[in-house]
Amino acid sequence: MIDLHRLEALVALHRTGTVSAAAAALHYGQPTVSHHLRRLEAETGSVLLRRVGRGVRLTPDGERLARRGEEVLALLARAEAELTASTSLQSGVVRLAAFPSAAATLVPRAVTLLGERHPGLDLDLVEAEPPEAAELLRAGTVDLALTFSYPDQPEPDGITSVAVHEDPLYLVAPRGLDLGAGPVDLSRFAGTRWVTGCERCRRELLALCAHAGFAPEIAFASDDYVAVQSLVASGLGVTVLPGLALRAHLNPDVVRRRVPGASRRIQVTTYGAPPHPATVDAVAAVLTEVSGA
Repeated sequence: MIDLHRLEALVALHRTGTVSAAAAALHYGQPTVSHHLRRLEAETGSVLLRRVGRGVRLTPDGERLARRGEEVLALLARAEAELTASTSLQSGVVRLAAFPSAAATLVPRAVTLLGERHPGLDLDLVEAEPPEAAELLRAGTVDLALTFSYPDQPEPDGITSVAVHEDPLYLVAPRGLDLGAGPVDLSRFAGTRWVTGCERCRRELLALCAHAGFAPEIAFASDDYVAVQSLVASGLGVTVLPGLALRAHLNPDVVRRRVPGASRRIQVTTYGAPPHPATVDAVAAVLTEVSGA
């Protein structure tokens, strides 16, 4: 493997024309540059220099290696500059996966705050439900994710999640339906048809209804919270939805009432052990702040 210091000496000689000028450019002593050049010839097994009078001149092999050396050193300098900019949060792109209601509510506020604090950082957003986000993290397609989880639903292996917000759950019903006085009692709707959302939300709905003493009749299912509310507004059933989904979109023809003690955890999720890149930590801090607010 070619030593970079020796390659630097050859490139400096190519640029300046003399060993003494190359030494001055590199802030080395002339004997050091001469030593690097001799060792480079020995390592490569090539004749890179020939003496001309009291100086030296690059051979064709020396010229070719010097030109490639310039490219290599330029790429290394560029990589170092990019890493420095990323570490100092001057620039960079962080790839974020977020579930739909978070993408509509938390992410825009995070982008605004990130722009104020770290204007050189950009977010590349991918919309994904938590199971898909976990796969994207494992594959390295995204750097971090906003996810959610319900009680008693385990996290995938290798995934690290930090809870940043408790998102309350609400009973959502057609406007005009009597929800009763005081805290909502799901058992009052045991004979009503239900609309449910994603698979994880459906499991939580079944658990809540089981705790209330009945098994719900699921009439419709949709991953789209807007569609779920439209079905409810049309009188086709009732549902349970999280607060962020209702902040993202609230159908004017539905009413909502909080389900006591029911919520889901909003999480900032990463894959692998820390430390993470400074850019990822910066975005995670902003997401944590806007979620907690």
